[in-house]
Amino acid sequence: MSPQSSSAALVAGLIDVFADTALSGNPLAVVEGADNLSDAQMRRIAGEFNQAETTFVMQSDRGDLKLRSFTAAGVEVGGAGHNALGAWLWLAEDGKLGPIEAPRTFQQEIGGEVLPIELRRVDGRIVGRMKQSTLKLGPALTDLAPLTAALGLSCEDVLSEPAARVADTGVAHLLVRLADISAVDRAEPSARGLLKVLAAASAEGCYVYALDGAAPSRAYARFFNPSVGLWEDAATGTAAGPLAAYLASESMISGAIEIEQGTKMGRRSILRVSLASEPEVSGAGIIVMRGRLSI
Repeated sequence: MSPQSSSAALVAGLIDVFADTALSGNPLAVVEGADNLSDAQMRRIAGEFNQAETTFVMQSDRGDLKLRSFTAAGVEVGGAGHNALGAWLWLAEDGKLGPIEAPRTFQQEIGGEVLPIELRRVDGRIVGRMKQSTLKLGPALTDLAPLTAALGLSCEDVLSEPAARVADTGVAHLLVRLADISAVDRAEPSARGLLKVLAAASAEGCYVYALDGAAPSRAYARFFNPSVGLWEDAATGTAAGPLAAYLASESMISGAIEIEQGTKMGRRSILRVSLASEPEVSGAGIIVMRGRLSI
């Protein structure tokens, strides 16, 4: 991809990530050839798309490509989540990466790190698998009253095993286990209260989840991130990865986990995370819009 002047028409579009059908999963706006865009332009474009995140694809001297992602509020986010996976699926599905018949691995520069992503074709669809960073854990929350109040729940809704705490495999998020799916769906966070809890815990977002008693390798989750202007997210790879690694560190799962997210929003998403030395998030996507962006 050669750099383009900021006055050129840029290839852009939308892809639903972690989706099995169109208009499900987590939508991502992608802009190619963004090397000459300024930070201000990228923020304004992200606001124009008004999606949870917009990812800009650039050349890299450290990997195959460099990715930068911004929320609709103009906050830059890192980590290997739907923002990164969706960009690679977009490029692959649009034929920009050449044939993906045998598995191929690319190196992506994102958030100051260079991380691998593997693309392969499964049952006719391109599936991406991304490795995240090694798990880092913060201290367990000892006073749960501010958290439960901020979530609009009762103390009985929040379970102590494993403890609510910040986990990070690229982005620091607060992970909170709730009693059941009903409690997850009942959560009605207060932005002001949750922002205070997240700031005190040095976390970016809050991932509330419940485990399936009949199938320990399945979880149901919702994600709230008012700190970057994103109220609720339909699929969050940067939260699914640390959740899998944290549960594994507590011997609550082994091998892999499947997480359902976005259902409460009407955007059901399925995130699959396998565990090796680091968590690997995988999923497919569906391009729902292609076009050109003129600025």
